[in-house]
Order: sequence, then structure tokens, then C-alpha cells
Amino acid sequence: MSITLLPQCGDLLLSAPSPVAVPLGEPVSTVAVHAVERPDGVETGVWECSPGRWRRQIMQAEFCHFIQGRCRFIPDAGSPIDIAAGDALYFPANSAGVWEVTETVRKSYVLWPD
Repeated sequence: MSITLLPQCGDLLLSAPSPVAVPLGEPVSTVAVHAVERPDGVETGVWECSPGRWRRQIMQAEFCHFIQGRCRFIPDAGSPIDIAAGDALYFPANSAGVWEVTETVRKSYVLWPD
């Protein structure tokens, strides 16, 4: 296994923005990413999302650290979680819910098969 470095995550160049898959109204969030996927299915990278509301699509386990912005995650089962730059979260596999991004967020993340 090799080491993956994501230098200066706050300034790392990302892909061209594309709309989220399941928007819930206007504005429609766009996402951009810089991702590295290993042969064993583990993925790490930096992800950015503009304001809007949408359903979470990634069903793998995820650890993420927010570098900038503000948002809220509303799990299908549970209380809303307010998130701001500096916060870190762990999502167990199959965590479903709604993202409400109020200020463009950027996070570093790791996804892995459960």
C-alpha cells in the first residue's frame, strides 16, 4: 500500500463542478472533487459543495473533516447535526438523510467498503 498525500486541502484544485444527483429544490448544489481510489475500494480526497439541499448518495462508511463552510445533515433516523469548518464526522455505512448546505463547504474524506 502506498501513502497518499493531499497537499493544502483548502487550496487543492478540484474537478469541474457538477450538479448533485438528487436535489431537493433551488438552488441546486454543485459538487467538485479531487479523489484517489485504491484497488481495495478505499477512496480518499477533497470534496466541495455549493449551497442547496439534497439527499446523501454515498452509502459507504465515511470519515470526513470540514475545512470550510457551514451545513446541516438531517439523518433519516435521528436529530439534525449542524456542521462548521473544523468539525469532523463519521458516517456508518448506509447513513441516509438530507444535506442542507448554507455556505459552500469543503471537506477531506475517506470512504471504505463496509
